[in-house]
Amino acid sequence: MAEGEKLIPINIEDEMKSAYIDYSMSVIVSRALPDVRDGMKPVHRRVLFGMHELGVRANTAHKKSARIVGEVLGKYHPHGDTSVYDAMVRMAQEWSLRYMLVDGQGNFGSIDGDSPAAMRYTEARMQKISEEMLADIDKETVDHQLNFDDTLQEPTVLPTKVPGLLINGASGIAVGMATNMPPHNLSEVIDGTIAYIDDNDIDIDGLMQHVKAPDFPTGGVIYGYEGVREAFHTGRGRVVLRGKAGFEEVDGREAIIVTEIPYQVNKADMIKKTADLVNDKKIEGISNIRDESDRNGMRIVYILKRDAIPNIVLNMLYKYTALQSSFSVNNIALVNGRPQMLNLKQLIHYFVEHRHEVVTRRTEYLLRKAEERAHILEGLIIASDNIDEVIRLIRASANADEAREALINAFELSEIQAKAIVEMRLRQLTGLEQDKLRSEYEELMKTIEDYKDILAKKERRMEIIKEELAEIKEKFGDERRSVIEYAGGDVSITDLIADEKVVITISHAGYIKRTSLTEYKTQNRGGVGQKASATRNEDFLEHLFVGTNHQYMLFFTQKGKCFWMRVFEIPEGSKTSKGRAIQNLINIEQDDKVKAFICTQDLKDEDYINSHYVIMATKKGQVKKTPLEQYSRPRTNGINAITIREDDELLEAKLTTGDSQVMLALRSGKAIRFEEAKTRPMGRNASGVRGITLAHDKDEVIGMVTIENPQEETVLVVSENGYGKRTYIDDPEDGEAVYRITNRGGKGVKTISITEKTGNLVAIKSVTDTDDLMIINKSGIAIRMEVEDLRVMGRATQGVRLIKVKGDDSIAAVAKVMQDDDDDAIEDETLDIENGTSIDTTDEQTENNE
Repeated sequence: MAEGEKLIPINIEDEMKSAYIDYSMSVIVSRALPDVRDGMKPVHRRVLFGMHELGVRANTAHKKSARIVGEVLGKYHPHGDTSVYDAMVRMAQEWSLRYMLVDGQGNFGSIDGDSPAAMRYTEARMQKISEEMLADIDKETVDHQLNFDDTLQEPTVLPTKVPGLLINGASGIAVGMATNMPPHNLSEVIDGTIAYIDDNDIDIDGLMQHVKAPDFPTGGVIYGYEGVREAFHTGRGRVVLRGKAGFEEVDGREAIIVTEIPYQVNKADMIKKTADLVNDKKIEGISNIRDESDRNGMRIVYILKRDAIPNIVLNMLYKYTALQSSFSVNNIALVNGRPQMLNLKQLIHYFVEHRHEVVTRRTEYLLRKAEERAHILEGLIIASDNIDEVIRLIRASANADEAREALINAFELSEIQAKAIVEMRLRQLTGLEQDKLRSEYEELMKTIEDYKDILAKKERRMEIIKEELAEIKEKFGDERRSVIEYAGGDVSITDLIADEKVVITISHAGYIKRTSLTEYKTQNRGGVGQKASATRNEDFLEHLFVGTNHQYMLFFTQKGKCFWMRVFEIPEGSKTSKGRAIQNLINIEQDDKVKAFICTQDLKDEDYINSHYVIMATKKGQVKKTPLEQYSRPRTNGINAITIREDDELLEAKLTTGDSQVMLALRSGKAIRFEEAKTRPMGRNASGVRGITLAHDKDEVIGMVTIENPQEETVLVVSENGYGKRTYIDDPEDGEAVYRITNRGGKGVKTISITEKTGNLVAIKSVTDTDDLMIINKSGIAIRMEVEDLRVMGRATQGVRLIKVKGDDSIAAVAKVMQDDDDDAIEDETLDIENGTSIDTTDEQTENNE
């Protein structure tokens, strides 16, 4: 160790702490975060100031980028040249900055992520708006600091007339914090700023009347307003952005045309990733993707397959690709050198405060200069009034210094005034020039008064700020590019699934699946039927009905529990596949079994759930009515639907409007009809009231139907050996009741003549001529027929054979299906939607005699 040196032991932990804090503060303050006043990070500020110093303005010729970068590097920014050039390039890209600050000439990159040409090939100059950011910089409006080698002065902030931080945003990663601020529309920001100046107490919602939302250089659609509102109020929020897309026909095919993409999305990457998703079958329905963008604008064409539904493909693109992306707002900027999270009002407040300081300092500077000039003018006027004496004194002096002294003594002038007189030109002695001096002096005195007035009154300074802002708006203001879609929200899964009709089947062993309705064909009555499902040994299809993908499924089990699911959540299977066990889809107990389902519309719709009821029937003849609203809040473990007594089980559940009539049918062939109004609404935990009295212990209820229009509907009953018949509920000719309305709890009337040939009753349905019928045997054979082929008969007859039942086989389930005639289907759907009822009937459930 050299002489005089000594070691000082230091705790490495403390040393690392203090070194890291120093480093992080330097990154925060002088690299990564923008200043709230001019919205610039040091590198951007230095690029603009370097251009200013070089004299490369908007009205001069372009200069080589390398020349500008060299100026900035050599004088102000002692870092790598790429950091300066990259910053300058970004300031010249129309897809990066909402209001470009640099006017570039040459290859400055592209939205596809192509890199710009090297700085020796490109040229640049300032944009006009940048000149407004540097306006008055030479009037002592802002503080200057020494550069890195203490040889030059550079500004600590620009005296900008433009609210730079709000209009162009910023993004940067510091140490322990980051900023991500979106750009906004200049006209809106200026309107908001003026509104704030007019009323400092305006709230953020008031400012949002002017500054509606961010405005991105690439346009696009701001989807949903919650994130925007949150960002304006708190400084943090998530703004969801979508590309702008439309539908066109291209080469005879439907196509999605995208003309704008979200901010900061690389177009080429987006197209490549979309193509990968299409190849991996993650996105269905696209046959080809073309990028037809040119110098006139962006145009990405997704050509669709013939059977694709454009809206659903578009929603898929939104969900799985960067066509929808989010911008996480995090408004952190430097306020007085300290990082701070800012809301919209604070951002405007600090900008106005900065402008106020700039205007004040500028006025002070101008006042000082005016007073200095007035002082000289006073001297010159004295000299021109006493010109002969002045000339005599000057001629008598040996040198300039002596002449100054003589003048100071003779006329009580100051040093500055005496110097100005000595340096005065002879032409200033003409009469015209003397008048000019006087008028200039008078003008100056007025100007000085004005400056003093400005400095004395804050209102005047604010007026000046407003006038200058209005001027900036006039020069650079433009229309919004990003459209705001207030109603938007997250893409829900329902947007990705076509609302098509499906057949839902559930087997005796509890296997469920959904199949597109188009897979089933209509057959004539008496046919043998086609194979409908590959069921396991001893298993058979027990329940079948038709719904649409977007409807809600309520499952009711024989123990009286209710479970909830969307139809599209039921696994899809072909007509011959066996499906998935319900146990795997809902948390149902091992010894419980699903007995009934209800397909409802939107359970979030208050009016809908409050105007509908669920009517339930048990095997032992109990009935119960509960408002649908009670079932609209699902729980994964299910909710109680009805309290089931011992040795009884839930058999049926139907959706009604409260004005229906109810029919219950017994295995022994009896049926009862009563008004729904006879059962009062009860809570979910009640066990109900008596609906029908059973003839004997072995008898049980096999089904329930609800009737809306007794004059039009007929009742279809089917026995286990394949016999069935249709009977009017009320005779359409004389209006007489075929099944008379009785009080609930009676024994009922005969609905079919039960013999050994027919077997016991297994199903009761309410049907009309527009329905189709689906009958399934325990062996899995299904037949579909049109109800209008069945003639209507009397109440006590035994009916006709509907399906041939071979050997020990018997009927397992009967369901009605809407006819799928295109015209009718469209009419029915329109009608049903207008009436606000479910497109598909809720009477599709089937029962089984076990």
